[in-house]
Amino acid sequence: MKGPEPLIFELSSPGRKAYSLPACDVPDKEVDFLIPAGFLRTSEPELPEVSEVDVVRHYTRLSQLNHGVDIGFYPLGSCTMKYSPKVNEWAARLPGLAWLHPYQPEEVVQGALQLMYELQQYLAEIGGVDKVSLQPAAGAHGELTGLLLIRAYHRRRGEQREKIIIPDSAHGTNPASAAMTGCRIVEVKSDSRGGVDLGELEKVLDERVAALMLTNPNTLGLFDENIVRIARMVHEKGGLLYYDGANANAIMGYSRPGDMGFDVVHLTCTRRFLPPTAAGAPVPGPWGSRRSSFRSFPCPQWGSMASATSLSTTVP
Repeated sequence: MKGPEPLIFELSSPGRKAYSLPACDVPDKEVDFLIPAGFLRTSEPELPEVSEVDVVRHYTRLSQLNHGVDIGFYPLGSCTMKYSPKVNEWAARLPGLAWLHPYQPEEVVQGALQLMYELQQYLAEIGGVDKVSLQPAAGAHGELTGLLLIRAYHRRRGEQREKIIIPDSAHGTNPASAAMTGCRIVEVKSDSRGGVDLGELEKVLDERVAALMLTNPNTLGLFDENIVRIARMVHEKGGLLYYDGANANAIMGYSRPGDMGFDVVHLTCTRRFLPPTAAGAPVPGPWGSRRSSFRSFPCPQWGSMASATSLSTTVP
């Protein structure tokens, strides 16, 4: 392309249109009475006047200026820039899934409940945890759920722990989720190899630490080679480890978060097994635990009509 792409307004020419609407098949109605006069326009909006081909070519050229997973590789540990096979999009659009409604009678959604139940078992194996919940509707929602569980765990033991340790290379939503639980965020620096600096971690570890949140591989795309030692250090102080699964696809089949020592694990399914999420769309963010002391999880129990849709909501 020669030169910068012009603005859509620069392509405008009076009288051009990119649409053709059919004649109105219902009686015209004045709607002024529905909108206060102060909010009504007194002049036409200044919109570009372009033809259909102008619109198509303009936005196609703009799309080619953007980076995307279909045309290139993203080198950092970004949670969104992951390529997924297009067959996954077909599977996600199957009518039996796409047309489900949350208020359907349980007797007509047993197939979906079976899929959810079995998915929980698969994710538990993949994550190296004992139990998984599919209730969180998004990645950050999974973070918040896991952190609330950790907070409830400590309170049930009679401990007042309010510190959440977060590495400076952490996934960006980690400090926001931790703050929403009312905890105090403590940042720990990275070492020269891009992992958690063990010396700096030692300085901030005490009996007030509730958890360490870690993305592994981290946002730099690096696997922390000291993860087992880090887990031991946190556990010795009575804290827990939270695994942000934003980059978990990099370790699929190689290592499991539960085996590294993580107590609570969140996996963002659209970035592991489905295409990247569209802007604003919910991202399934299931989380699991390898701690038997987390007594109950909110998750469907498939297998009997009576319990098929009952959700356990008890906080441990």
